[in-house]
Amino acid sequence: MDISIISDKNNPLLYRREIKFTVSFDAATPSIKDVKMKLVAVLNADKKVLVVDTLDQIFGKLEAEGYAKIYNDEKAMATIETKSVLEKNKIEEEAEAEVAEE
Repeated sequence: MDISIISDKNNPLLYRREIKFTVSFDAATPSIKDVKMKLVAVLNADKKVLVVDTLDQIFGKLEAEGYAKIYNDEKAMATIETKSVLEKNKIEEEAEAEVAEE
């Protein structure tokens, strides 16, 4: 899986960076969690404040276009993002930790 950054701009009003990217892959479309972890490595970002908003496959190609956001802190992210977006970006380790706490 290869990721190419198309645009990376700062949005100070919403306390975040907005990244548009393309993902090329050899097999099935990668999951949002896989793409998130790859973006964390490519952008050298904290996985707790990175959110992959959309990941849309390009028809007929082994490529997908995506949109991600990197917030300045977790408080801003929790205030701005919808619950469904936060839920689909949850890393399995965090989900397992929550189960262990209950």
